Amino acid sequence: MHDAPESKQPTPSPSAESTAGTAAQLEKARRDKFDRLVALGIDPWGKRFGDVMPIADVRARGEGIDKAADDGPTVRVAGRIMLLRSAGSLVFIDLHDRTGRLQLMLGKKQVGPEVWKVIDCLDLGDIVGVDGRLGWSKTGEMTVFVSHLEFLTKSLATPPDKYHGLVDPELRQRMRYLDLIHGEGVRDRFVARSRIVEAVRRVLAARGFLEVEGPTLQETAGGAAARPFATHHNALDMPLVLRIALELHLKRLLVGGMERVFELGRVYRNEGVSTRHNPEFTMLEAYEAYGDYGTMMDLTEAIIVEAAQVAGAPARFEWMGRPVDLTPPFRRAKYDDLIREVTGCDPTDPASVAAAAATAGVETAGRHPDVIKSDLFEATVEKTLDGPVFVIDYPASICPLTKRKAGQPNVAERFELYVAGMELANAYTELNDPDLQEELFRTQLAGMAAEESMARMDTDFIAALRHGMPPAGGLGIGIDRLVMFLTAAASIRDVILFPIHRPRA
Repeated sequence: MHDAPESKQPTPSPSAESTAGTAAQLEKARRDKFDRLVALGIDPWGKRFGDVMPIADVRARGEGIDKAADDGPTVRVAGRIMLLRSAGSLVFIDLHDRTGRLQLMLGKKQVGPEVWKVIDCLDLGDIVGVDGRLGWSKTGEMTVFVSHLEFLTKSLATPPDKYHGLVDPELRQRMRYLDLIHGEGVRDRFVARSRIVEAVRRVLAARGFLEVEGPTLQETAGGAAARPFATHHNALDMPLVLRIALELHLKRLLVGGMERVFELGRVYRNEGVSTRHNPEFTMLEAYEAYGDYGTMMDLTEAIIVEAAQVAGAPARFEWMGRPVDLTPPFRRAKYDDLIREVTGCDPTDPASVAAAAATAGVETAGRHPDVIKSDLFEATVEKTLDGPVFVIDYPASICPLTKRKAGQPNVAERFELYVAGMELANAYTELNDPDLQEELFRTQLAGMAAEESMARMDTDFIAALRHGMPPAGGLGIGIDRLVMFLTAAASIRDVILFPIHRPRA
């Protein structure tokens, strides 16, 4: 919680109607100040202003200053004006940068008449830099007593009204730049996202993984069941698609002897939009030779625990009203056991599964028993998983890229990690038998519409497997969902800086 500003009484906000009615006048007033700056010989768009200290560092330094002292250190800060109050020959400013806020006090005598003319041209939203003595005001507010002000950027647009401004979520996402300036906690969430991504990379690098980059444009979309975005390369006169997953090219690198690889990259799926889905999103995929899905569980735990620490999330907390405990090891539960526990059916008996599915409103006619079971799991079990819980051992028929469990050819060594009913991670013991992989691809392709993913065989991937891919574990984590979870965001659109929107009417 920041200290109260020097100004005790907030300026009353005009009504929405009056704000709309005076928008043109407000903009004209800003343009007039812009012209006055130019007349004073001031560049309204500023210049280099080096050696700036982050406000958070300045505040930390100020905590060690005696509140009665008047010999504090000289500091240099820069940022955006978020509060501006004039009191005769004194002006008080709340200055914000990405690390926090700080009060400035400017006296006419201290800055001199020439700078005072510049101060008279200031508006909310302008960007300035100052030098001054750090200390405390008479009311106990940490303050920079300014000796010099440098004008850095003029804001020509009026900021949103504090009381009637950016309340529409879609408007906030469309105008993310204003959301970052004025939205409570928005900037902190995206700073946390950056730190979470850094933590993911740090954990993987510490375990010997190499970061690589696969192609975004591909001849064949593979590695997932999803509809791709299609395009055309004019020079080569060939159709291409944007990737829907990172998997198959990373596995090619395992064949090539790069035994631990990962990619943090954008993935594109031509599908719906919801609180948990955006057509463009960020995935982590990591592959480790000589590992399996148990290896990937250990890696997943390490990544999430480290990410939670840098995001400031405690080991135990509530997300979306549900309890979460990130203390490792995370719970592990078998897919069939969870279905039996939640629905009461026998997951090994297709008739029992079909009866439970019908009760749950899941379509059963003409569908493969394991597809029915998958939809039953989604309709009944997922919402019960507070987690984190590793759901392990899925039906093999719905896992075409996964190795089968020894002695159980109908069970795939796959897990999905769930937290509060949301899937965060998906991992396999990777299938490296080229003949079985080709057979499974053909079986899958037979049931897919021509426009869907993997509607063409990735023959080069099969060729790569024939040269020998070592036994391996593979992991995928949706970074946007991970950030949602660790920053208590209700929608994936709140953790993507520029989510996609319908065109404006």
